[in-house]
Amino acid sequence: MLARSFASNCREGLIATYVLRRLLQLIPVMLTVSVLTFGLIRLAPGDPAQVALRNQGAMLTAEAIAQMRAQMGLNDPLPAQYARWLGRALRFDFGLSVRTGQPVSEAIAGRLLPTAQLAAAGLLIAIAIAFPLGILAAVRQHSWIDHLSRLLALAGASIPSFWLGLLLIYYFAVVLDWFPAMGRGTPQHLALPALTLGLGLAPTFARLLRASLIEVLHEDYIRTAWAKGANESRVIYRHALRNVLLPVVTVFGLTIAHLLGGVVVVETIFAWPGVGQLTVDAILTRDFPTVQAVVLLLSIVFVLANLAVDLCYPLLDPRVRLQAKN
Repeated sequence: MLARSFASNCREGLIATYVLRRLLQLIPVMLTVSVLTFGLIRLAPGDPAQVALRNQGAMLTAEAIAQMRAQMGLNDPLPAQYARWLGRALRFDFGLSVRTGQPVSEAIAGRLLPTAQLAAAGLLIAIAIAFPLGILAAVRQHSWIDHLSRLLALAGASIPSFWLGLLLIYYFAVVLDWFPAMGRGTPQHLALPALTLGLGLAPTFARLLRASLIEVLHEDYIRTAWAKGANESRVIYRHALRNVLLPVVTVFGLTIAHLLGGVVVVETIFAWPGVGQLTVDAILTRDFPTVQAVVLLLSIVFVLANLAVDLCYPLLDPRVRLQAKN
């Protein structure tokens, strides 16, 4: 009992050290992202002061522009502007939206839930399609199911999400009138955008799962399980599938970027009131504070998602041990 408790404490301490080290590694990464975001926004065409005056309906006189630039701190040196913006961002204060005059943090907070709903629904659809398709293609290799899965995966990976979304709107919303084409409010509104997002992610998972499962099914311990008389479902789900989850989870962490990018496109097509649509509106109206805040927050989400994937490894495979390297 004491030995087990000691081992458990050591393992918990090791994981805590690993998590702390990874969190410390995020600091230079996020600083780099913040510098790039701040600098690239400043290189974009357009004067934020003029944009703010236009949105307020004011006259674009030289005096008004100079006063607005002074009010927004645009006359200060760029390092001073960056330091002031970063200090506010650390307190989740991203300033006021140039387009609406609303605090950017409040605008983003009001859009997080719709985006989270869409991303979660799209991910569930992708998993529901990819896992059965990948498993059947691996188990029935070179059969018509395998060839069909390859065709579907190729089609799913080749069709752009914006074109797929328009096809789904035309067929299911216009021709069949099963689902609403745009907006948010009911589960029916979520169906088409989530399906568009899920169909874009499913081919990657399905093909990777098929390839990994085929390789594992030729291992010696799988042949031993067959020789012992284990049924097919037990061999696949209890022995083989557990050992192919690591590469699938790894790719899942990498596809977070694709998921976030897909959310922006899908939300724009279906007029889904999430962070993606807010970003597009901010870019089109030169709303620099909003664009900076969204890019920074999405970068944080991407980095933390990959950290969570790394922490899942020892749960999926006991052979994996987290080691705090110097």
